[in-house]
Amino acid sequence: MNILPALQEALVRWVKSLRVRVLPALLDLGTLGYLWAAVSASYSYFRFGRIQYSFFPWTTMFFVIVPVAALWSAWDQTVGLKVVNHELKEGATSQRLLYALAWPLFPLAAVTALFDPKGRSPAELLSGLTLSEVALVVYRPWHRTVTGWLTLLVALGTLGVAVGATRIEPSRLITGFEKTVKFWRAIASPRWDLLGLGLKLLGETLFMAIMATAFAVPFAVILSFLAARNLMRGRIARPIYTVLRMIGSFTRSVDAIIWAIIFAVWVGTGSFAGVLALLVHSIVDLMKLYAEQLEAIDPGPVEALTATGANRLQVIRYAIVPQIINPYISFTIYRWDINVRMATVVGMVGGGGIGFRLIQYLRGWAFQEATVLTLLIILMVWLLDWASARLREKLA
Repeated sequence: MNILPALQEALVRWVKSLRVRVLPALLDLGTLGYLWAAVSASYSYFRFGRIQYSFFPWTTMFFVIVPVAALWSAWDQTVGLKVVNHELKEGATSQRLLYALAWPLFPLAAVTALFDPKGRSPAELLSGLTLSEVALVVYRPWHRTVTGWLTLLVALGTLGVAVGATRIEPSRLITGFEKTVKFWRAIASPRWDLLGLGLKLLGETLFMAIMATAFAVPFAVILSFLAARNLMRGRIARPIYTVLRMIGSFTRSVDAIIWAIIFAVWVGTGSFAGVLALLVHSIVDLMKLYAEQLEAIDPGPVEALTATGANRLQVIRYAIVPQIINPYISFTIYRWDINVRMATVVGMVGGGGIGFRLIQYLRGWAFQEATVLTLLIILMVWLLDWASARLREKLA
């Protein structure tokens, strides 16, 4: 009868040992491996003009980063140890060297943790040192720690890879300037005879944003009550909340441009596809904003009305709605402002409006025509930004 508690205790000790001994080691090796790849890529790009992540042999990397990780773990609180909030207790230099020599045996902690009462790794058992939870955080300047210098190297390596991956060459701004002469001439002499067409397309774009926002608000309001954690606490309500949040996160992660392409294939190019793309994105975005506002309401009025015997609809009508009406209107105006800007962008991939015609002009190198539409877009965005800011100020 006493075997089960002992097994449970051993299992807990084993899981904790894996978290404290194995996970940090894997994170540290991953950090150093990334640093190796970043330095290789940066060196190969700046030296030979190409990115090669294994410029130095990977076999060499293995025999370098493992000893470095071992020494790092023996003399400093590594990235992995910071994640689990543990550090190696102070000890003699000989103990730390022994710890570093035995550190590569960290996978065996999965075995030693089953037999050692403290769940220690082979390196700890051999050196006499112990990993313990950080009780008091002592600030040390970054330049006096190994972790600080390695973090700096990781940042510099990442910057080098970014320069190589994006092909940053400032000299091309000068050597390629003559190619833009036609473009600058077109900007200086726009075709104002297209102003009427541009205003018509601008109006179409505005109405796309209005339609998407108007249709999105009712759906978002209803769904927001189902996506608010403080309102969805029942056995059936919580799964509904979880599913809605998951669907919302997935849908928001797909950019409106992708939705525009999907609907352009589905219903054909034009304003309808653009409205549908903005509608989908607006529903999930407003649902999240509305739900977060619901989660931030004062529970006092809700509890007071519930105590008087009011039903759920009465609580929503008299205790919740007065608290959310102004923020909801503010979020709606904000979303409409976003939709106006996005309507231009989704139009470029077949969503209709002024963006669709603008991308046609740009593809045909018709810069004089494109300039007129661009100026109209700038004016529209500026005016709407000013108007929406004034409206939100009044609602605040």
